Amino acid sequence: MSDAQSSRVPDLDRAATLLFVINAASGHHAVDATRELIESALRTNGRSGELLFARPQDLAEVARQAAATACTRRSAVVAVGGDGTINTVAQAAYAQGCAMGVLPQGTFNYFARTHGIPGDGAQALQTLLDCEPMAVQVGLINERVFLVNASLGLYPELLQDREAWKARFGRSRVVAFAAALATLLGRRRQLRLRIERGTTVRDVSTPTLFIGNNRLQFEQVGLAQAGALDQGCLAAVMLRPIGSMAMLWLLLRGSFGTLGEADSVESVQFQRMLVTPRVPWLRRRVKVAFDGEVGVMRAPIEFRVAPKPLYLIKPVSADGATGQSGGGA
Repeated sequence: MSDAQSSRVPDLDRAATLLFVINAASGHHAVDATRELIESALRTNGRSGELLFARPQDLAEVARQAAATACTRRSAVVAVGGDGTINTVAQAAYAQGCAMGVLPQGTFNYFARTHGIPGDGAQALQTLLDCEPMAVQVGLINERVFLVNASLGLYPELLQDREAWKARFGRSRVVAFAAALATLLGRRRQLRLRIERGTTVRDVSTPTLFIGNNRLQFEQVGLAQAGALDQGCLAAVMLRPIGSMAMLWLLLRGSFGTLGEADSVESVQFQRMLVTPRVPWLRRRVKVAFDGEVGVMRAPIEFRVAPKPLYLIKPVSADGATGQSGGGA
């Protein structure tokens, strides 16, 4: 499918069967509750849906097949789950150019909240059944879609450590917070990077490079580039090399919404950025995070605004806008 073909807003057939992609790792009770919630909403609204429960290792393939079927049926593929599930389904929907819905079940739900999708399951389903697809901007890290953020350095380490702690001590906010403190207070390596942005080339040392595509997340921590996100730009945040206590102080400033005022924080907006590690053993493969998932990618790492939008079923915004399209790279 060409970019020109996939850049047209999908025409939904209201009689077509919706395809719900659901992460089956949530446990039997959660799966049964999700099934009942969706089936009840479909019955009430006289709609039909196919529930596709997938194991984590099968999620990408199930999402790909569901997105292809949604295109054929003039229907939509719906992500049911947290950030990782939503990202996986978005990757498939973006590639196929089909409409996508979201039934958020994560903790922060930045993507859904930014686009006016309720956190309550019944309300989110009603939004899905009542609203139309609209163009929204997504970012790319190399060729991988990200909806909220992507990063190198400290943040991928933090996410990886948090999962290890949860596997050992259980899933709770206390365990997640303790894992974050252990990561921040532990020894960490500075990233030595060459960053190309437009005609500007810089060599930097930083504990982390954080790329955002979500206005709400940047607003909450107090970064000035929030207004440029979803408007054809991404934003990069870099920290100057600092100690552990200074890092904890930055974390506290972020919780108060004043992170952008810190002298050790630099943030810029861009459409395309190329990042190359300057350390020999990092030049081939780099640990990255995108929307809460951790993976490894080949360097150099390219961050850019995707050349076409994702079509998300969402309410019309309060100012009457019909959604933001993806900007050019």
